[in-house]
Amino acid sequence: MNRKSSNFRWVLAAIMFAISFISYMDRVNLSVATPAIMQEFGFNKMHMGALQTAFFVGYAVMQIPGGIMAELFGYRRVVTVAVGFWSIFTSLTAMCNSFTMFAVIRALFGIGEGPLAPCFGQFIYRWFTANEKARGSACFLGGMFVGPVVGPAVTVALMLAFGWRSVFILFGIIGIGLAIAWYYFVTESPRDNQFVTEKEADYIEANLQLTQIKSMAPWRNFITSSQFWAIGIQFFVTDYIMYVFLAWLPLYLMEARNFSLTSMGFAASLPWLALSIITFSTGFMSDKLVSSGLSKTKARTVFGTMGLTICCGALYLGAVAQDSWWNIFWLTLSLGALGFTFNASWAACMDIGGEFSGSVSGWMNFWGNLGGATAPLLTAWIATTYGWQFAILATSALAIIGVGAWLAVKPDVSLICQKGKDKKSLCLAHKAI
Repeated sequence: MNRKSSNFRWVLAAIMFAISFISYMDRVNLSVATPAIMQEFGFNKMHMGALQTAFFVGYAVMQIPGGIMAELFGYRRVVTVAVGFWSIFTSLTAMCNSFTMFAVIRALFGIGEGPLAPCFGQFIYRWFTANEKARGSACFLGGMFVGPVVGPAVTVALMLAFGWRSVFILFGIIGIGLAIAWYYFVTESPRDNQFVTEKEADYIEANLQLTQIKSMAPWRNFITSSQFWAIGIQFFVTDYIMYVFLAWLPLYLMEARNFSLTSMGFAASLPWLALSIITFSTGFMSDKLVSSGLSKTKARTVFGTMGLTICCGALYLGAVAQDSWWNIFWLTLSLGALGFTFNASWAACMDIGGEFSGSVSGWMNFWGNLGGATAPLLTAWIATTYGWQFAILATSALAIIGVGAWLAVKPDVSLICQKGKDKKSLCLAHKAI
C-alpha cells in the first residue's frame, strides 16, 4: 500500500474546511440575494423569514438522524451523499418561480445539509488526538464562518454580472466536486487510508479506545443528563444569534443603516471575518491550555461563557449606536466573540460524547438549529412590528440564558459515565480518551 504522508489528517481537515465553506456560501447566498428576490417576486420580510425557516426546519430534523447515521454507516458515505444531495437542491434554487417552490427547495436543501455537522463531529473524534480536537473543530467551524466573509462580495459580483440565479448554479456544481473529493480521500479508519503512514495511525490511535461493533449511543443515559440538555440549550442561544446575522444582516444594513448594495457587501463581511479569526485562534489556545494540564471544564467553559457575555454587550451597543460604522464595529465584535463559544461547544461535544460524538453533536446542533429556525421568522416579526433596533436588543438579551446553560456543561465529565446499566463498561472504554 502506497503511504505518502505522515500528517495526512490535516489534508482531510482542509477538505472538511472546503466543504464547510461551501455549505455556508450556499446559505448566505439567499440572504445576499434577498433584496433582488423580494423585488422580482414581490416577497416581504415575512416571506423571506419563512424561506429561511424552511431551510432550518429541514436542517434541524436531520441532526439527530445524521449523528446516528455517522456512527452506524460511517461519515465517509454519509457526507458524500449529503453534499451531493444538497448541491443538487442548491442549483435548483435558480429554477424557483413561486414562494411554494422556494420553500420546498430550501427545506430539501436543509435536509441535505443536516447530517454534515454530526458527521464531522464523529470524523474529528476519530482522526484527531485529544490535544488536537479544538483545532480540528476550528477547521470545520472556520470553513463555515469564512463563507459569509467572502460570500456577500462574491455573491454581489456574480449577481451584478450574471443575475442572482447564477450564484446558486455555480455553487451547486462546486459542491458536487467536493463530494467526490471527500469520498476519494477519506476512510473510516486512519489505518485503512492509503495516504496515512503507520506512524501517523499509531499517533492518532495511541490513546483512543473504540468498540469493534457499531452500536447505538446510550440515549437513555443521555436524555436524563443535565449536561446533555445544557449543551443543547446554550447552542440554541448561540446559533439563534448567529443566524440573525446570517439571515438579516444584509437587509438590515440596507434598510436600517442605508448602505448601498456594493457597500453592504463589504460591511456585511466584517463580522464574519472576526468570527473566523477568533474561531481559529480559540482552537489553538484551547488545545494549548488542555495539553498544558488545564481541565477541559475550565478551558471550554471560560471560552464558552466569555463569548456569549461579550456578544451580549456588543449587540446592545450596536443597537443603540447612531453612526453606521460604529454600528458595524459593535456588530463585528459581537459576532466575532461567538467564535469563543462555537469552538468550545464543538470541542465539548467530543469531550463528553467520546465515540458517540456524532450523536452528541447531532443533539447539540439540533437545538442550535431550532434556534436557527426560530431566528429568521421571529426577527422578521419583531423588526416589522417594533423596528430593527428592538430586534437587535431582543437578540442581545437572549445571550444571558446561554451563559447560564454553559455552567452546567462540565466537559470533564463524560456523558457515557452517567447512571445506567451499562455504566461500568462504557466508562472503562471512555476513560482512556
